[in-house]
Amino acid sequence: MIKVEEILAEQFYQEVEQASGKVLIDFYAPWCAPCKMLAPVVEQIAQEHEDIKVIKINADNSQELMAEFGIRGIPTLLLMNKGELVATQVGAASVSQVTKFVQQ
Repeated sequence: MIKVEEILAEQFYQEVEQASGKVLIDFYAPWCAPCKMLAPVVEQIAQEHEDIKVIKINADNSQELMAEFGIRGIPTLLLMNKGELVATQVGAASVSQVTKFVQQ
């Protein structure tokens, strides 16, 4: 079973920028209602797309990383490929919307 891995900002460069393929990053906060709505969608994407590494980052603990990517609202999904930012999506989304997002 594929699971969504939660990482700290300090692990970002090792886990994301050195990844050899696509990485979906979910910036969230435990108090954020839209983030809670997006969580099962992200879990499903992780299960359906074994070729994509899926990680979560708590926005409350990652202000510098959020500033680096210009993230102003959560939930925000980043899609990276081989360490390069490919796309950004802000707000809650359906499984089909996130599927289209990761297939870019």
